[in-house]
Amino acid sequence: MNEQTGSGTESERAPGPGVVSPDTARRPWEDGPQEPPPPEEIGPNEPAGPATADGPTTTDGPADGEPVGAALRSAARRVRGVAVVVARKPYWERPGSTWVVRRWPDLTACLAGTFFFWLSLTPSLVPRPWYYQGAIGGITATIGYGLGALVSWLFRLLSPWRPSEAVRARCWLAYLLLLPCAVAFLLGRSADMQRELRRLQGMPPTLTWHSLMIALISLAVLALLLVVARSIRLGTRLLTRLLNRFVPWPVAVALGLALSTAIVVVGTRDVVWDRGILEVADRIAAAKDRSTDPGVMRPYSPMLSGSPDSLVSWDDLGNKGRTFTGTAISAQEIAEFTGEEALDPIRAYVGRAAYDDYADAAELAVRELERTGAFDREVLAVTGTTGTGWVNPTTVEALEYMHGGDTAVVTMQYSYLPSWASFMVDRNEAGIATEALFDAVHARWEQEPENDRPKLLVFGESLAVSAIESAFDGLDDMIARTDGALMIGPPDFSPIHSELTEHRDPGSPVWRPAYDQGRHVRFAQYPEEDLARPAGEVWEEPRIVYLQNASDPVVWWSPSLLFQRPEWLNGPLGPDVTSSIDWFPFVTFWQTTVDMAVSYGAQAPHGHRYGSNPVDAWAAIAPPTDWTETDTDRLGWLLEVRHPPKHGWAG
Repeated sequence: MNEQTGSGTESERAPGPGVVSPDTARRPWEDGPQEPPPPEEIGPNEPAGPATADGPTTTDGPADGEPVGAALRSAARRVRGVAVVVARKPYWERPGSTWVVRRWPDLTACLAGTFFFWLSLTPSLVPRPWYYQGAIGGITATIGYGLGALVSWLFRLLSPWRPSEAVRARCWLAYLLLLPCAVAFLLGRSADMQRELRRLQGMPPTLTWHSLMIALISLAVLALLLVVARSIRLGTRLLTRLLNRFVPWPVAVALGLALSTAIVVVGTRDVVWDRGILEVADRIAAAKDRSTDPGVMRPYSPMLSGSPDSLVSWDDLGNKGRTFTGTAISAQEIAEFTGEEALDPIRAYVGRAAYDDYADAAELAVRELERTGAFDREVLAVTGTTGTGWVNPTTVEALEYMHGGDTAVVTMQYSYLPSWASFMVDRNEAGIATEALFDAVHARWEQEPENDRPKLLVFGESLAVSAIESAFDGLDDMIARTDGALMIGPPDFSPIHSELTEHRDPGSPVWRPAYDQGRHVRFAQYPEEDLARPAGEVWEEPRIVYLQNASDPVVWWSPSLLFQRPEWLNGPLGPDVTSSIDWFPFVTFWQTTVDMAVSYGAQAPHGHRYGSNPVDAWAAIAPPTDWTETDTDRLGWLLEVRHPPKHGWAG
C-alpha cells in the first residue's frame, strides 16, 4: 500500500462518513486501540456531543453512557472476530517439521484419552475415594492418549490421505464444544454407579462436589504425564542430533532410541523405584518396627514372648510382635466370657531382629514353645504374618476365647516392610520362612504321644495365606499334616488356593467355588449360609475354610488383568458386586490395583474386611465340646466391640 502524499485534495485523502478507507481498515480482533465510531453509528437515544481535537465530547445526561456503550460494542466486535478465527482454525499448527514440541494435542489421541477416562469412571470391586478416582482417571486417560497418538502416527506413516483444513477445523470445533457436556454426563453416570456400589456394601453416598474434583485431578495428572512424555521425546531428539555429528543419521537414530530407553528404564527402576519409593518405604517401615504402639505394655506373663522369662527379648520382637504379645488377653478376661475357669493363652513370636537365618528362627520358636509348655495345650496353631509381621488379633482371640485359653499360637516375622513392598522385593521369603517354622514345629509335635498331641492348626490372612500354603506340597499334604486350616483373603498367587479355584466343581462360581463336593474344603463370605454348602454333603475332618469376599481386590488382583478378562466378572456376579462392572484392557488392572489400597474402607464382609467371620470359621474347623451357635454369636459380638473397624492398611 502506497503512502498518501500532500498533493491530493481533501476529498481524495479523507473517506466520507460511514466509509472505512482500505488504508485504515482494521480487523476487530487485531491488537491496538480502536477508532471511535462515526456519528452515524450512534443510536437515536445516544446523542453525540460536539467533536474536538481530542475526540468526541459528551454532555450531561444520557450521553454520559456513550463511552461505555462504545467500549462494549468494540469488545463485542473483538470477541466476534476471535470467534470467527477460532471457528475457522480451532487448533495450533506447528510452523514446520523442525518443531519437536507440538503445543496442540493430537485429535485422535484426545478422543482416545477421553474414552479411556470414561472407562476409568466405571465401577470396580469397592468404592473409590474421589482423590484416588482422580489419579486413576488421569493415568488411564494418559494410557488412552498414548495409544491414540500411536494409531494416529501409524496412519500418517502408512496413508497419504490427509483431511482438509475445513474438515479438521470442524472436527476440533465439535470436540471442544461437546467435551464439557460429555465430561459432565460421564461424571454424573459414574456418581450414580458408585452410589449403587456403595449401597450394596453399606456405605454412605458420595458428595456432589467430588465429581468436579475428580475432573480437575485427572486433568492435572494427565498434563503432568504428557509433559514428562514429551520431555523424554524432546531429549531423545536432541540426543539423536548430537550423535549425528559423529555417526550417520540412521545409526544416530538407533543409538538415540537405545540410550533413551535405557536411561528411562534404569532411571525408573533403580533411581525412582529402588532408591526412591522402596528406600523411603524401607526407612519408614524400619523406624515403625523399632517403635511401640500407644497402649502396648511389656507383658510379665511367662506364657508370652518378650516377658522377662522369654527367650526372645522385648526389643527384638519388632512393632507388630510387641503388639501381638503386649495386648494378649488374660485368663480372667476369658473366664468372664465363658463363665468357667480359663488359662492364660500362649503366644510365641520371633521378631526379625532375634535371628540370622530362618532355620535359627524356627529352632528358637520351638524352644520358646517348649519353655511355655505349648505342646501340652489343647490347640497349637502356626500362623504366618503379613509383610510387617502383623497377625489379625480377631482370628487369634477367637481361638483363645473358644478354647478357654488352652491354646498356643506361634509365628515369626520375616520382614518389616508393608505387604505391597514385601511382595515386590521378597515375595518368596514369606513362604521360605513359614515353611521352616512349620516344619520345625511339626517335627517337634510328632514327638509327642499320638493320643496326647494338641490339635495342630494353621491359619493366615492376606499375604500370610500364600506363606502358609507354601509350607505344603499341596492340598493333600495340608490335610495329612494338620488338623484344620483357616485362610482369610487369599491373594490370587496363593498356590493351593489357585489349584482349588482352577479345579472347582462345574457350575460353581469362581468367587464361591465348591471343591470335591466340599469334602474337606469350603469357601465362605457369609459363613452361616456358605459353610452349609454343598447341601447334604458330609464335611469330613480335617476341615479347611477359605474366607473370601467376592468384592475383595486382594483375592482377584493379577497382572493378567492387563490383557485378559477375569472369571470373576462372568455371571453370576458376587452378591456385593455391582452389575455395572465390566472389564477393559489396562483399565481394570489399574482400578483393581487402586482398590487394594482402599479395600479396608468397606465394611465387613466386603472388600478386604472379614470382621468376626473367623469366629464362625473356627467353630466349624475346631469347635470345643458343647460349643453352640449362641456361643458363636456372643463371641462374634464381643470381638466386633473389641476390634472395631479402622481405616488404613493393616499389614
